[in-house]
Amino acid sequence: MSRDFSPDLESFRVASRQPRQKRNEAPPGDPGRVPGRPAERTQLRLPEVNGIRAREVPTKESRVILYDRYRGYDLRESEVRALVDLGRFRVIAADDLARFAYNNDKTRMEQETANLTRRGLIEEREVDTSFGRTSRIFALTRAGRKLLVNSNRLPKGQEIYSGFVKPKEAKHDAELYRVYQREAARIEERGGRVRRVVLDYELKKKVNGDLMQIGDEKENLGGKEELAERYGLRVVAGRIPLPDLQIEYEMPERGVVRVNLELATGDYRPAQIAEKARAGFTIYSHPDDGARVCRILDQQELTAEILSL
Repeated sequence: MSRDFSPDLESFRVASRQPRQKRNEAPPGDPGRVPGRPAERTQLRLPEVNGIRAREVPTKESRVILYDRYRGYDLRESEVRALVDLGRFRVIAADDLARFAYNNDKTRMEQETANLTRRGLIEEREVDTSFGRTSRIFALTRAGRKLLVNSNRLPKGQEIYSGFVKPKEAKHDAELYRVYQREAARIEERGGRVRRVVLDYELKKKVNGDLMQIGDEKENLGGKEELAERYGLRVVAGRIPLPDLQIEYEMPERGVVRVNLELATGDYRPAQIAEKARAGFTIYSHPDDGARVCRILDQQELTAEILSL
């Protein structure tokens, strides 16, 4: 879902595209180029990322007691992990929760989500997907969020959410959990360790607040670029595009690194896709949408890392 912040600045136009070779020019050191044939695109179109590491699920005997102000909850460790995942991503589809949080043990997922629902910690809804089909999704209740806030089970600085806020965006938002799992696997393969997840809700709130504090200085391109850099973002044509999801992770000898992720669907307009590419986002898409995304970027001579969801 494309969500951007800040109005266009008519007096500024930022050229975010890197200089590119002409279509019929061979790159230096490419003796195999056939004269007259257009140079191949450099954008990356990878097949589906299948190397997701199996997540160890705590045993049913592993239990913990979490307290809010008025009562304690005796829960399985795996139930607490499910609560944390739901809080970080706001909504998660039932099939994805079973696959990633329970290592494909759907029976156990159903038992534990039923228990969490009975205890008033999570809630369930159905959303339309396509061709008349529906999908079950889960979210924390206010009581579930409150329980996590009062626990010590969250990474430092991790924001969590509750409730179904925008039903029309629920299907798209639920898929971000899958996007995260794919990217987290790539991060771990490179030796990184995920610290926290930042959704666009949080980024928009912080960027909005900072722009209000700097007042008239936000019309200064340099000031806006400095603000964007603070959050690992870029200014594109006077705007600060916001990703669907940002992951903060640690890399050996590099410290904290951020990666901005966007799930581009068939609803995206060409201008939106181009803006996300200029912002340096890693773009995920469904196979049916991926060819269109690549074609749009190719037409505008843009490159981006595009991965199949």
